[in-house]
Parts: sequence; C-alpha cells; structure tokens
Amino acid sequence: MQYRKLGATDIEVSAICLGTMTWGEQNTESDAHAQLDLAVAHGVNFIDTAEMYPVPPRAETQGRTETYLGTWLERQPRDKLIIATKAAGAARMPHNPRHVRGGRYSFNRANLEEAVNDSLRRLRTDYIDLYQLHWPDRTVNIFGQREYAHADNEDTVPIDETLEALDGLIRAGKIRHVGVSNETPWGVMRFLHEAETRGLPRIVSIQNPYSLVTRGFEMGLSEISIRENCGLLAYSPLAFGVLSGKYLDGARPAGARITMFERFQRYNGANTVAATAEYVKLAREHGLDPAQMALAFVTSRRFVTSNIIGATTVEQLKSNLDSIDLTLSSDVLAAIESVQRRYPNPAC
Repeated sequence: MQYRKLGATDIEVSAICLGTMTWGEQNTESDAHAQLDLAVAHGVNFIDTAEMYPVPPRAETQGRTETYLGTWLERQPRDKLIIATKAAGAARMPHNPRHVRGGRYSFNRANLEEAVNDSLRRLRTDYIDLYQLHWPDRTVNIFGQREYAHADNEDTVPIDETLEALDGLIRAGKIRHVGVSNETPWGVMRFLHEAETRGLPRIVSIQNPYSLVTRGFEMGLSEISIRENCGLLAYSPLAFGVLSGKYLDGARPAGARITMFERFQRYNGANTVAATAEYVKLAREHGLDPAQMALAFVTSRRFVTSNIIGATTVEQLKSNLDSIDLTLSSDVLAAIESVQRRYPNPAC
C-alpha cells in the first residue's frame, strides 16, 4: 500500500480508501465486516462513510452504514484508522434525501452538532478524523448536471458561519479535520479564503467524482488541489462499476447496482458506453484487467490523495485493492488520452 499526507496535516492515509455506501442495502453487516478485514489486511487505513448512507437513500435504512462500521470499529485499534464521514446537505435537487435529521439540513451550528453527535453514536467512537460537507448548502451543478442555473436570493448558511460551527466541533474534540464534497472551484476557494482571513479551520480535502469518464475535476479543481495542498478523494472511480465492462452490450448482471436501481443513470449515456468499450478494449489489448486499469489511472494522478473504492463482494474488493500494484505504461497512458479526446468527459 502507498500512503499520502491528508492536506497539510500530519495524517498519512492509504492511497486507496474503502468506500461503504452499499452497506445496509446491497451488503449485510457481516459482508461489511469481511470487507473491512480484507481492506485493513491490505494496508488500507482510510474508511469513508456518510450519515446519509446506504445509497439509494431511504428513511428505513438511513444511518445503517455508519452503524455497521461502528460495530466493527469498536473492536479495532482506533488510533490506527482514519475515519471519514459526511453531513448531508440541503435538499435542493429532486433526488436529495429529505428524511435525514428530520429535514434539518442547513450547515449551521445546531444542525452540524446534531449530525456529528448522531454519527459518533452510530460509529461508536469519540471522534471523527475527517468530517465532510456532503454537498454545498447552495444550488450548484453536481451529480452529473452539466448546466449551472444560478438561484437568486437563495436561503443559505454563509461559509464563514459553517466554518465557525466546525471550529467549535474541533475545539470540542469531536472532529479533527474538515473537508468538502461535490464542491466547485468557487466554493473551494471561498472555504480556503474564509479560513485564511478569519483564522478558521482549513479544509484538507475535496471529495468529488473522478474516473476515466468523469475528468471534469482537471478543469480548475486539480490546480487548486496541488497549489493549495487540498487533495482529491476520488469517488466513483469505476463509474458505478461501468468501467469494469460488466454492463457492455446491454448486460445487466444480477445484483449489480445499475441493474437493481433505476436512479443510477448517470453512466448510461451513449458516449459513456462508447468510451467504456474503448477503455475495456485497451485494457485487454495490454493484458490488463479493465477495472484495475481504471483504478490505477485515478490513483496515479498527482492531485489525488486517495482513491475511494467500493465493492459488493470480497472478490471484487480483492481485485480492486490489487490495483495499487499496477503502474500504467506510457503507451497505455497515451492511449487513454486518445480516448479522452474522442469522448471528453462523457459522464461530466
């Protein structure tokens, strides 16, 4: 395993992070614990979850993922693990959940204190290493939405007020560091500016989507990550499994996420399918596993702090973990760029 600094902190996190959003929906508690045991055995020390999980979000299952992690975590050496979780944002888009914390979503002091306390209880721990804002408390084009439609006179919590609330949680010893997720270049720079000018906590990471078919992060945010020492925690590096090739030619494997849930349509577009076919062909021509090639590409990017992988079976997880040992050749990287030029960011 490789390890990298989390922002300007003294924390070293594994270059592969274990994602958890299937636990409690597609995975049982015993499945979750088996995945955790396997990941830790491979050197993973970084685990990412959220109060909203599992996904798809439902009131009946909300919080179950943190609970599964908590029943495992209480038997582990806590100081050897880096636990990240997230506070759900305001329900401004149709698919945003409206049941978490009784619909109290704004990133103000009262709501963030409630969210943190609930997560600590489910996680069975005294502190959270990295506490992230799951998506902005304002209208932005995220989750595959390309167009930006500005919302005038929107009721939002100012970023400095949110950072003041998070600062209180750090001083109380409940969280160690803060990060953002699904953020824009403007939002990241505002968080950094408020921290610098007001002496508030500095964000140490950005958790956004990044994969062979979603390289939008490179246009703006990648420079910020490098220059501001605020690295990417890349989620959906396999585009919900699409880049493994298992959905090509219309295949819908039993138990797979896109097979089970109609809401996951972001990676089903014609150009995404065409690009995926090219990447899968490329991998096989070079004797590579398509999923491992896709993961190795993400992990190799300079602006990536950690690559968040998820799986529904330990066999999938083992293969994904082994991608850390794969270094892509210059020929493969050049061929990847050729596909990207023909199908630029088909899934945003």
